[in-house]
Amino acid sequence: MLKTVSTKQVRLGMFIQELKGAWIDHPFWKKAFKLEDAADLTKLQKSVIKEVVIDICKGLDVAEPEVVVDAPPMPKAEVPAEVALAEPAPKPTASPKPKRVTANEERARAKQIINASKQAVTSMFSDARMGKAIKAEAAMQLVDDIAASVSRNEGALLSLVRLKNKDDYTYMHSVAVCALMVALSNELGLSEAETKQAGLAGLLHDIGKAAISMDVLNKPGALTDDEFALVKLHPERGHALLIQANITDEVVLDVCLHHHEKVSGMGYPHQLKADEISQFAKMGAVCDVYDAITSNRPYKAGWEPGVSLQRMAQWADHFDDRVFKAFVKSVGIYPIGSMVKLKSGRLAVVVDQSPKSLLTPILKVFFSTKSKTRLPVEVLDLSSPSAQDSIIGHESPALWGITDVDKLWAQ
Repeated sequence: MLKTVSTKQVRLGMFIQELKGAWIDHPFWKKAFKLEDAADLTKLQKSVIKEVVIDICKGLDVAEPEVVVDAPPMPKAEVPAEVALAEPAPKPTASPKPKRVTANEERARAKQIINASKQAVTSMFSDARMGKAIKAEAAMQLVDDIAASVSRNEGALLSLVRLKNKDDYTYMHSVAVCALMVALSNELGLSEAETKQAGLAGLLHDIGKAAISMDVLNKPGALTDDEFALVKLHPERGHALLIQANITDEVVLDVCLHHHEKVSGMGYPHQLKADEISQFAKMGAVCDVYDAITSNRPYKAGWEPGVSLQRMAQWADHFDDRVFKAFVKSVGIYPIGSMVKLKSGRLAVVVDQSPKSLLTPILKVFFSTKSKTRLPVEVLDLSSPSAQDSIIGHESPALWGITDVDKLWAQ
């Protein structure tokens, strides 16, 4: 039986099933464990965690309050029956929905989550290579924190994780797809349980690459036919690894196996068509491709986010139309990090989305195409009546010899 209690009520011998709050805020790697060390109890009560969930079937319950023996018992007649019947049973405290913040406010928090996730996913892939079982519980902790960041501001973490080093791509791609799956689930109106399933599926979708040589995965040039055939085995190998680790969630297994299927039937490994592909696998396909083409890879530089969406829209045989349209809304028609041209002839980079409209993001204006010179950086909220400007389209930084767009929005 699970019960939510204050950390002040925690005592040695309790079985901690869950620590309420982000796992980077508490001193424990494990989420579920029996509390048997006094030093651990002190750490917990000094941390920012205010509540925990205990399992009283596996450990002690909250201590009973002391009974005052010299006080006479209250006669039963003095407690009205209707009052006793109306007394509500205590309910577990629900986790409050994270408050919406700006991308700038969320960025520092998102960086912490990304750094912690990188270490955990790297270890997860390393364990898989050595034949060790994947720990679903540790993976779910990552999903919870990534989902919380996306709820506070989806653009902050999504934009930062795109800046992965090409040598980190295999690991950080999993973190990025997890975050993209959560954002897309929110846009599609999926339940909290379904959203967590989608996030976990995104985190584990490429685990089969643990069975592929890093020399092949990080090869700077084109793959040979044999190497490409080897890489194409990763969905099936990943599926087998998940089964071996006793991960039986149908969504996680399905996305791992089918995230490279295309609605045209030209994908792999099973050449599934349109309605033969589940919604979750269709979601995985869009998220996987978007992060792949916007990231720096060993063999190519990533495309600008807005340009990537434009090109993906032309690949009608790849994606489900409804899922793709929802994906565009989830990352923004003009995603953070996109460079755009304004009606005034100025260039700007998107730094945040406006809650009023996807067409009027918040920008940093920095370049004049008329004089071909840099301008003092100016923050411009296009949703403001005083903006006096508008976007006329996406613009490629390479056309203007601009190489520091990421520094502009990430600062």
